[in-house]
Amino acid sequence: MINMINISEFDQKLLVLLTENARLTVSELAKRLGASRLTVQNHMQQLERKKIIQGYTVKLHQAFLGQQVAAHMLIATDQKLIGPVVRSLEKIDEIHSLYSISGEYDLVAELRASSTAQLDEAMDKVTQIAGVLRSHSSVLLAQKISR
Repeated sequence: MINMINISEFDQKLLVLLTENARLTVSELAKRLGASRLTVQNHMQQLERKKIIQGYTVKLHQAFLGQQVAAHMLIATDQKLIGPVVRSLEKIDEIHSLYSISGEYDLVAELRASSTAQLDEAMDKVTQIAGVLRSHSSVLLAQKISR
C-alpha cells in the first residue's frame, strides 16, 4: 500500500487502484471501493488539487520496453552551469528521466532508444553540452523488479 502521511485510508486505496491501472473508470473504482461515483470523483479531484495525483499515464509492457535499448548515464557538471545543462538535456528526446544526485556525479539520466546507434548518438549529445565535465554510462540489460 502507498505510505503517505496526511491522506485517508480511502485515498490510499484509491491511489493503489489507480497505480495498478490508471484506465479504470470512476464507476469501476467506486464499485471496488464500495463508494459512490461522486465520492470517488471528489476524492480524485482533491488528490489532483493537493498535487498528489499529477496525471494519468500508460505503463508500457516489459515486452515492448525490451525491444528498446536503455542506459543510465551519470553526469558530472560545472556547478555554475547546472541550470543550462539541465535545460539542454531536456531537449534530448532519448532522455526519459533525469535526477539530481549526491556524490561524485551531479545528475543521472535514464536514456531509451530504438538501437544502440541511436543510444550512442544521444550519449554523444550529452557529452557535448557546455558544462558537462564527464560521464559514466551503464546499459540496462534486464528489469528484475518494477513497482
